[in-house]
Amino acid sequence: MAKAFGLGGVFFKSADPKKLCEWYAQHLGFTVDNWGGVQFQPAAMPPGGCTVWTPFKQSTDHFSPSTKDFMLNFVVDDVAGVLDQVRAGGATVIGEIQDYDYGRFGHFMDPEGNKVELWQPKA
Repeated sequence: MAKAFGLGGVFFKSADPKKLCEWYAQHLGFTVDNWGGVQFQPAAMPPGGCTVWTPFKQSTDHFSPSTKDFMLNFVVDDVAGVLDQVRAGGATVIGEIQDYDYGRFGHFMDPEGNKVELWQPKA
């Protein structure tokens, strides 16, 4: 049987793709390629990190306060540090950092109203 091995990309519409790329480059350290996107190489993932694919029930409030049907999740090396950076960049930080057996999580709304989840995995 043929099978998929992982997430190949996240694609979404933006009111101003260039401006949004610049914001993420400045506040999350993205290296935006000339074609307008970012490549996250598997070898750069910290120990314990992975890509997760999870459908949520239509009634979930996990993406709130965003009104969009998706939420971005980025693996980070320092969830508190990234939240400080995005807050300084004008993002709205949502709630407090949460700790679980599998890592730390934080959330914010980016300049276009996308909810972003940050995951600092435990090694």
